[in-house]
Amino acid sequence: MKRGCSKEQMAWRAAQEIRDGMYVNMGIGLPNLIPEYLSGRDVVIHSENGLLGMGPLAAAGTEDPDVVNAAKQAVVISPGGAVSSQADSFVMIRGGHLDMTFLGAFQVSEQGDIANWHVPGSRIPGVGGAMDLVCGTKKVVALMTHTSKEGEIKVVKQCTYPLTGRKCVNLVITDLAVIRVAPEGLVLEEVAPGWTPSEVQAVTEPTLLISPCLREMGGPA
Repeated sequence: MKRGCSKEQMAWRAAQEIRDGMYVNMGIGLPNLIPEYLSGRDVVIHSENGLLGMGPLAAAGTEDPDVVNAAKQAVVISPGGAVSSQADSFVMIRGGHLDMTFLGAFQVSEQGDIANWHVPGSRIPGVGGAMDLVCGTKKVVALMTHTSKEGEIKVVKQCTYPLTGRKCVNLVITDLAVIRVAPEGLVLEEVAPGWTPSEVQAVTEPTLLISPCLREMGGPA
């Protein structure tokens, strides 16, 4: 199969969804790369383990084991940032104070359902804070590869993995496409360089609606 966008290109593209003044949560996995593309922006990043004003990953040799993101990676705290208990962090989520959250996913359905906490047959589930985030955040963006390493389709008609939330995803960003979840179905808005809509459709289970403003995904080289 042809190559799609790199993880860095996906993270860059995801960062373009963020507007100055937003309070944004970054989930585990690919979303943790997004802060690297927010330098100089007026954005407050939230991590459910108790950081508000989280910065990018800490440079080698400067790591503080007490300052980590939800994936336990060492990060820095931006000027004006704060540390809270995890209970207070979830109050921020459940209180509807976050403008956007970026989550990794195993599957996203054409209705905007998301499954991202447990693969049937795996030994360790990872509920984390995703169930609270999909209910308490104003906009949910799924950031994932378009297919699994085994070639399994991840944009599906109905999720077959245990659900994290129903009808909660607003936008899907993959290595092959940017897809908006709309009442009429999934709208293909962008395709990876070198890919055609028909090629993206071939690895997508639901029928995609083609945006009249379809364009190529951008991003760093």
